[in-house]
Amino acid sequence: MLTGQTSPRDVLVRLAVSPDGDVLPDALAKAPGRGAWIGVSKAELADAMASGRLKGALSRAFKTGDLNVPDDLPARVEIALKKAALERLGLEMRSGRLILGSDRIANEARMGAVAALYHAADAKEDGCRKLDQAWRVGLDEEGSGKTGERLPLDREALSVALGRDNVVHLALADTRSAQRFAIPLGRLQTFLGAAGAVAET
Repeated sequence: MLTGQTSPRDVLVRLAVSPDGDVLPDALAKAPGRGAWIGVSKAELADAMASGRLKGALSRAFKTGDLNVPDDLPARVEIALKKAALERLGLEMRSGRLILGSDRIANEARMGAVAALYHAADAKEDGCRKLDQAWRVGLDEEGSGKTGERLPLDREALSVALGRDNVVHLALADTRSAQRFAIPLGRLQTFLGAAGAVAET
């Protein structure tokens, strides 16, 4: 254990061991064999590596001391989590549930056809406010202060992943899509800043 706490797996990141004994991120939680679920931030993971606590916890989880923890594991985890979140958005786009373009999002939002609204990390406040307001109108929640969620992904990352120019704002059309995206997004958000726990399986 790194923190002595537990958290739902939807916000934890799974680490797995390669046949060569390398500890690697398993962002989709699909690698075979035993895994260790961590819910610490990037900085906390680096601290746990430096102190040796991570290797000790993983040795207990994997029941072996013959492990290689890469020095750049925190960076690898971040890359893997961002990739998983972006791939989920790509799947939602291919299924027709992702809404792109400020004008289209605003129109759909006012009609109550937006389940979740997101803004790139580097989106301008004015554009965010306009879409947030349209979304509240469509939800009949004017005055609630409800806003779209700032993603830990900038417009360049979103544009490259989705194959579109200048993706600054995006929305999901239904609740199930939003729930599917919430899992990789939550894991990424936890890793980029929230304290948490480690669990073992």
